[in-house]
Amino acid sequence: MKLNQMALANAFGVLAAVYYVACYFLALLAPEVYKSVALTWFHMIDLSIAWRDAPMGFGLGIVTFTASSWVSGWLLGAVYNKFVK
Repeated sequence: MKLNQMALANAFGVLAAVYYVACYFLALLAPEVYKSVALTWFHMIDLSIAWRDAPMGFGLGIVTFTASSWVSGWLLGAVYNKFVK
C-alpha cells in the first residue's frame, strides 16, 4: 500500500505546529516544568546558560519547525513508497 506523500507531509506539519504551540505555552506558563522535561530529554546536560525568562522568536520558530516537519513527512512518504514497490 502506497502512502499519499502530501497527506503525510500535511499531517506532520500540523502535528509539529500543535507541538510547537503547546511547548511554547508550557515554557511561558510553567517554565520549571518545561525545564525539567527538557533536562530529561537532553540527558541532564547543563542548559542553565541557555534559559530565558520567556520564550522568544515564536514566529520564526513555528514557521521553521513546521516547514522542516512538513519536508520530513514528505520525504518519509517518498522513501516508504520506494520500498513498497
